[in-house]
Amino acid sequence: MNTDKQKLLLDNLQSLLEKQIELARKGNYRRVELLSEQAGSAIEELAKIDSPDSSDFENRRKNLLKLYEKLELMLVAEQNSIKDQQKQVDNVRKILSAYRNSG
Repeated sequence: MNTDKQKLLLDNLQSLLEKQIELARKGNYRRVELLSEQAGSAIEELAKIDSPDSSDFENRRKNLLKLYEKLELMLVAEQNSIKDQQKQVDNVRKILSAYRNSG
């Protein structure tokens, strides 16, 4: 299959992942989600292309996996932060409810 097309798709996917990581750092998770749809399309296109057994392709694949892992860690950390904040809000509600009911 066309290696130029594959290189273009790999470059595009890497760029999308780097943008997602930067947006996650800034807390713009809506844009991260939108870009994930584009990344998914690039992955679908890549899956249709026969993968060469070259070391360059393997290095690119490993680099992309590292970017995905980094993004995943950032998203999990944000998810945990949101859960912690929700617990704090729930605790405040319980305390306020207790005060209201006791007085």
